[in-house]
Amino acid sequence: MTNSSILKVNNLSHRYAKDWVLKGINLDASRSGILGLLGANGAGKSTLMNIMCGILFQSQGDVIIDGLDIRQHSLEARRRIGFLPQHAPLHLELTVDEYLRYCAHLRLMEPASIPAALEAVKDRCGLGHFSRRTIRNLSGGYRQRVGIAQSIIHDPNVVVMDEPTNGLDPNQIQLVRQLIADIAKDRFVVFSSHILSEVVAICSNIVMMDKGEIVFSGSMNEFNEHTPPSSLLVIFSSPPVEKELLSIETVTSVEKLADGRFRLGFCGGKAVSEELVALSVGQGWGLSEIQFERTSLEKTFAQLSVGRTGE
Repeated sequence: MTNSSILKVNNLSHRYAKDWVLKGINLDASRSGILGLLGANGAGKSTLMNIMCGILFQSQGDVIIDGLDIRQHSLEARRRIGFLPQHAPLHLELTVDEYLRYCAHLRLMEPASIPAALEAVKDRCGLGHFSRRTIRNLSGGYRQRVGIAQSIIHDPNVVVMDEPTNGLDPNQIQLVRQLIADIAKDRFVVFSSHILSEVVAICSNIVMMDKGEIVFSGSMNEFNEHTPPSSLLVIFSSPPVEKELLSIETVTSVEKLADGRFRLGFCGGKAVSEELVALSVGQGWGLSEIQFERTSLEKTFAQLSVGRTGE
């Protein structure tokens, strides 16, 4: 393990009875940033996060948190982890201050350090005006902020968040995203979601899981580049008829849009653009814009999963 690693997972597998729900998981994370853990419900994300956080011990493999094996040094390793489950473990009858103090004691923080930590985490999460507010009387967005606050009050090195924007309205989602991005400046965040757009909005790296296995691991740019473009948008000032475009050997489909715009399906690489330019000049079509369209992330997800399983 390199000194820069804060979270390392080696050949991790886990089974319930006879069924393997995780198979050969490997991760190596640096000390800051946001890793998107992406997969459909049932892909194994929650089991992996529970093992990372020491809630569940794996059947095989190792989890290392800041140099500590989570099996051999469970308590010390877990001191370095913050966890926000999909449903934050809030005590609705408590005030914000009461709940966060309670969580600080659960994290075995030194009593003398709790008051300063409480004020710092409230300030960071925008909860300063709600210290004495009963959690039951907070909006969904602020309840989620309280959940995030409990996960970082002990200043962990790694924070694991399971579907942290689930159920929030668009404005609340944006605010929570900004908060998570701020938290990730000085610690490593694992951000789990089954929604591709959420991962795209906030994560720079992605691990995609399907049926307990990693089917992709890399940067968001690498994920986006995994499937090459298969269509392009073009705009003509004197557009041709559709059959003229279909006569191009590499064009497989033509969809006529408004105002001289067309969507062209193609095969055989990006040479189609050179042919379009040459034909436009020769035929006077007035090509003014050409833009390649990449396969959607949803289709890429499906293709990677199918490719892995052979279905």
